[in-house]
Amino acid sequence: MPGVYNIGDIVQMRKQHPCGGYQWEVMRIGADFRIKCLTCGRQVMLPRPKFEKGVKKVIQTSVKVQGE
Repeated sequence: MPGVYNIGDIVQMRKQHPCGGYQWEVMRIGADFRIKCLTCGRQVMLPRPKFEKGVKKVIQTSVKVQGE
């Protein structure tokens, strides 16, 4: 699901993390994505194609304020 992602977005991944969580927060965007598991706090770096293939849906989008 290629799309526009922002820092702070909460996404649901297709595969479950070993701790049991599916929800991740986007921490960094670029050629690589850094995401943080909302269940255990573990941070993982993924290449963009692997991240976009693994995202099932965007649960919550971050609110960007104009001018910041």
